[in-house]
Amino acid sequence: MKHRWKNFLGDDAGAEFADDIAVHYGNPERELEVAVTGLVFADLGHLGVISVHGKDAAAFLQGQFSNDVNQVDEGHSQLSAYCTPKGRILGLFRLFRRGDTFYLRLPLDTLDAVLQRLRRYVLRAEVTLEDATDNFIRIGVTGRDAAEELFSAIGRPPEQPGDVIRTQDLSLLRVPGVHPRFEIYALSFDAAKRLWDTLNVRGAPVGLAAWQLTEIQAGLPNVYANTAEQFIPQMLNLQLIDGVNFRKGCYPGQEIVARTQYLGALKRRMYAGRIAADARPSPGDALYTTNDSTQAAGQIVDAQPHPDGGYAALAVLQIGAAEAGDLHLGSSDGPVFLLGTLPYPQKGAGYIF
Repeated sequence: MKHRWKNFLGDDAGAEFADDIAVHYGNPERELEVAVTGLVFADLGHLGVISVHGKDAAAFLQGQFSNDVNQVDEGHSQLSAYCTPKGRILGLFRLFRRGDTFYLRLPLDTLDAVLQRLRRYVLRAEVTLEDATDNFIRIGVTGRDAAEELFSAIGRPPEQPGDVIRTQDLSLLRVPGVHPRFEIYALSFDAAKRLWDTLNVRGAPVGLAAWQLTEIQAGLPNVYANTAEQFIPQMLNLQLIDGVNFRKGCYPGQEIVARTQYLGALKRRMYAGRIAADARPSPGDALYTTNDSTQAAGQIVDAQPHPDGGYAALAVLQIGAAEAGDLHLGSSDGPVFLLGTLPYPQKGAGYIF
């Protein structure tokens, strides 16, 4: 199915690829503009999927993740983190369910590390973990009219972020966004193609950068291979976006995560901003203050080009440096990181917005 879908995107939809990822459809600048203002849809080939099934699957996952797995069913998905014993995030993912199987969707470049670590702790539990990426065609849809368009294409879509609707061939996940956003997981090529063709009447296909821009605008972080084990959940605002549950039982790193929350010891948090750089900042790139070129004051979480120029970014910053508004990319005199706003409440979280 993977090769058939790629051929369809390239031959029929006009996709241009890099490392098997659809990066644009002929006009990347226009795609960025439409992603901000219009109805767009994207191939989510940059995301991988891990399947977890077996009679002990729910109990096993409950003991591994930062969120309450018992709240995940066929009608509800969940953002969650897989941490090291030191509370650092190895993998950040959205968890959903079809029947008795749980699925973790996460960036492809962290899939192997997360899968191997999970398998290490299965022990005697009746749990099977597999790379299920090729089982699904992954499509993203967003825009003011996205819900109405999906209603016309496949019936009633999920109404609220976190809601899931399942059909015979599709799982539709509503995810947070400035405008309605959806992730759709198709089990068949025909179902995916029908949806794509229907969306293509009033919407426009966009590549990876445009889709990731909508993720940044939603204030949703991703953890990639080069930022794995760099952040604890609160550094990425997971306590603000329903990615961590402080009332559930133990999981790796739980004591550190809970202590940070209840003792108020967090010194870094995630902020949104813009950078007028010549090249796209990469996840993990350092940010410095004017007065210190040796000790980084923050790290880029993700950055993508913005249609108004420069790059929209999420970054984990020292709270003091963020409040001072004195941050530069790469060096103490590098491009300025200008603070922006996040689309969700930060009351009591130490933000200046």
